[in-house]
Amino acid sequence: MSTTPETPNTGCCCASPNPIAPTPDGDAKGWNLRYLAIIVVLAALWWLAYSYILPASNWLVFGLFGVAPESHLGASLEFFIYDTVKILLLLVALIYGIAWIRASLNVERVRDYLAGKRRGLGYFFGATFGAVTPFCSCSSIPLFLGFTTARIPIGITMSFLITSPLINEIAVVLLWGLLGWKFTVIYVVVGMAAGIIGGFVMDGLKAGRWLQPFILEAMEKAPAHQYVNEAGEVQKLTVRQRHTFAYSETASIFKRVWKWVIIGVGIGAALHGFVPDNWFAENLGAGEWWSVPASVLVAIPLYSNVTGIIPIMESLLVKGLPIGTTMAFCMSAVAASIPEVMMLRQIMTIKLQAAFIGYLWVIFTLVGWLFNIVGPYIV
Repeated sequence: MSTTPETPNTGCCCASPNPIAPTPDGDAKGWNLRYLAIIVVLAALWWLAYSYILPASNWLVFGLFGVAPESHLGASLEFFIYDTVKILLLLVALIYGIAWIRASLNVERVRDYLAGKRRGLGYFFGATFGAVTPFCSCSSIPLFLGFTTARIPIGITMSFLITSPLINEIAVVLLWGLLGWKFTVIYVVVGMAAGIIGGFVMDGLKAGRWLQPFILEAMEKAPAHQYVNEAGEVQKLTVRQRHTFAYSETASIFKRVWKWVIIGVGIGAALHGFVPDNWFAENLGAGEWWSVPASVLVAIPLYSNVTGIIPIMESLLVKGLPIGTTMAFCMSAVAASIPEVMMLRQIMTIKLQAAFIGYLWVIFTLVGWLFNIVGPYIV
C-alpha cells in the first residue's frame, strides 16, 4: 500500500506554481487601496490615449512626416498607425479585464447556463452583444479571446465574432438616413441571423476542438471561483490573487499575438491605401449568378469597417448594382479581412479558420442570391 500523502484539493486545476495561491492577509487592505489608485490612473491614461489615436495619427503622418493627405502612402500610414495602436490598447485592456472577471465570478455556472437548454438564447445574447459593440473585425478579436479562454461555448463566441463587425449603432443611424428604414431593418436582421446561425453551425461541428493548443490550455487553467485550503476552509480569491492571474493571462496572450497584429494591420493598410474599394464591385458583372459568390470573395481583402462601407453601399446601389450583390459584397468586406485572418491564425487552427471563412462565404452568398430575387419587392 502506498504511503504517499494525498495532494490537498485546491479547487483549481492550475499547474504548480499556482498563480492564485492564497496570500496572508497582512497589508491586504493597503495593497488593495494602492491597486485601486493605480488602476484608476492607468484607466484614465488608457482612455486618454485611446481617445487621441486618430488626431495623433494625423499629426504624425501629415504633420511630422509631411506626407500628403490625399496620397495613397498617407492613407496607408495613417490607417496603419491608428489601427495598430487601437487594437493593441484594446487587447491589453479587454484581456486583463475579462481575465480578472474570470477569476472573480463563477464562470462554470455561466458556462453551464449557456451550454444547456438555453444554448439558443446564448447565440442570441452573443449576436446581440456583438451588435452593440462598436468594433471592426480585428478589434473584436480581444473580446473573442477573452470569451474563449473563459470557456464560454465556442458557438456563442463565434456568434459574437460574426455579428460584432457587421452591426453597430452608428451604422444603423447612417443606414437609416441614407437608405431608409426598410433597408436598415433588413440589414440588421440579416446580420443578427448570420451570427446566430453561425453559432449553431460551429457548435454542431464541435469547432472548439480546433482552437490552438495554448487557448485550450488557458481554458483548462481557468481558476476556480473559490479556493479550498489544506484545512478544508473555503476562501474567495483576494484582489491580489485576481490581479496575479489576470496579469499573467494578459502577458501570455499579448506575447503571442502582438507581432501578428502589426503584420496583419500592415497588409490591411496597404490594401486600404492603394486599392480602391469600388474597383472590385464595378467589375463583378451585375446580374450574373456568379457575381454574388465572387463579390464575397473579392471583398475580403478590403478591410473596411461597417461605418466606412455604408457610403460605398449607397454608391453601388445608386449605380444599379443589385441589392443582394451589394449586401453580400459589403457584409463580406466588414465581417472578414486578411489582417483578421492572420491574427485569428494565432488562435484558431487551419480547420477552424477554414470553417469560419467557409461559413461566411456560404451565408453571404445565400443572402445575396435571396435578396437579388426578393429585393425589388421589399425595398
